[in-house]
Amino acid sequence: MPKPVTPLLAADIIIELADQPEQPIVLIERAKPPYGWAIPGGFVDIGETIEHAAIREAKEEVCLDVNLKTLLGLYSNPTRDPRNHTVTAVYIAEARGAPKAADDAKHCKVFSIAKLPQQLAFDHDMVLNDYRNFRANSKIAPLR
Repeated sequence: MPKPVTPLLAADIIIELADQPEQPIVLIERAKPPYGWAIPGGFVDIGETIEHAAIREAKEEVCLDVNLKTLLGLYSNPTRDPRNHTVTAVYIAEARGAPKAADDAKHCKVFSIAKLPQQLAFDHDMVLNDYRNFRANSKIAPLR
C-alpha cells in the first residue's frame, strides 16, 4: 500500500515570561517568507513528540528553556500556511530570562498581550485572540 500524503505537522509555543510583570509573551519576526511577526515554532521531526518539538523550537528560535503548561488548541485550516497544508498544535508555556533571536528568527521581542504587532504571519492573529480568551476565561480554543 502506498504511503498516504498528509498535511505537515508543526508545534507553536506561546511563551509567557513568568519573571516579568503581567507575563508578556515572546514573538519572533520571521527571517524567511511568509514574513511578519509569529509565535515561535516549527515542524515536528520524525521520531519526536509534538511536545518535544515545541520545547526544541523554543530553544532554537528564542534561546529559552520552556515549561509547557497546556495545549491551547489545534489549528488545521488548509490555507493557514501559504507554503503548505500545515497542522499545528499550539502550546502555552512559561519561561524565565531574556529571549534572543536565533535560527529562523530575524528578531524577537517581548509583547504585552494588549499591544501586539499589526503584521502577524499565518493565522496567528486568530491564535492570539484565542490565547487572550484563555487568559481572560481559562477556556481553550474552540474546535474549528
